[in-house]
Amino acid sequence: MPVNPVDPRTTLAGIAFGLGAYGIWGFFPLFFRQLGHVSPMDVLCNRAVWGCVFVSLILTARRHWGPTLAAARRPGTVLRLFVAALLVGSNWLAFLWAVDQRQVVASSLGYFLTPLVNVLLGMLVLKERLNGKEWASVALALAAVGSEFLTLGSLPWISIFLGASFGLYGLVRKQVQVDALSGLWLETLSMLPLIGIYALWQGGQGHGVFTGFDASTQSMLAAAGAITALPLMFFAAATQRLNLATVGMLMYINPTLQFLTAVLIFGEPLQPARLFTFALIWAGLGLYSWSGWQKYRAARAG
Repeated sequence: MPVNPVDPRTTLAGIAFGLGAYGIWGFFPLFFRQLGHVSPMDVLCNRAVWGCVFVSLILTARRHWGPTLAAARRPGTVLRLFVAALLVGSNWLAFLWAVDQRQVVASSLGYFLTPLVNVLLGMLVLKERLNGKEWASVALALAAVGSEFLTLGSLPWISIFLGASFGLYGLVRKQVQVDALSGLWLETLSMLPLIGIYALWQGGQGHGVFTGFDASTQSMLAAAGAITALPLMFFAAATQRLNLATVGMLMYINPTLQFLTAVLIFGEPLQPARLFTFALIWAGLGLYSWSGWQKYRAARAG
């Protein structure tokens, strides 16, 4: 079967977009650490509201409201995106908490776990059959969780929650036929009623969720909305230009940068036992990537 020629310029552009997306996600801890004086819940509220505003401006500039409003008129799509919003919103909140509590190493472990969680969800929910390498990668992920349990004396709940919530979010979004920009707008819009209730409750306690910050903090909270949307737009552009195997390999940039930021910049401790945990995860990811690459090559050859 003939293979379509690859345009080097398209591939380079795809890699650039992929590096942009995963690079921004990877440096999130550095950005959100600057907002350490704002509670994680307040940051989440501002991030969702400003994200919705920013995406609205992008939709207007690109004249993309037609597909977005068409998706909003489908009750099944709206319901699934509401569930997706709850999952990604809880993931954002857990990540912000991890940054605030100086648990970025744990958060990076959670995002390293996500691809292996996806394999497990594929088997349990989508009834996908796993090959030997994929079974081994899942076993190594479970061994890593066990190693972390022995190191910490308790289950690594923040890592498990981040990996599971983002994996479930991906599963839900995979089943919704809507483009990334429209989906993000509907997701952030779905969060607004809950955010409004929280803001009113806090206002009654004398605390302003969206007011009372200095100009610098307010600017960073508004920027949080933009940096939420931009990597998703870059990611969508990358997937349009690259094969899934390449996108999958680029995916590890995000937790790797988080891990390096935590250890080299934030100075979070990394015990030898915890390094063993990461070694298990990296071995599992290596097997998972090898299996994915073999499937991709078989599909191209067939």
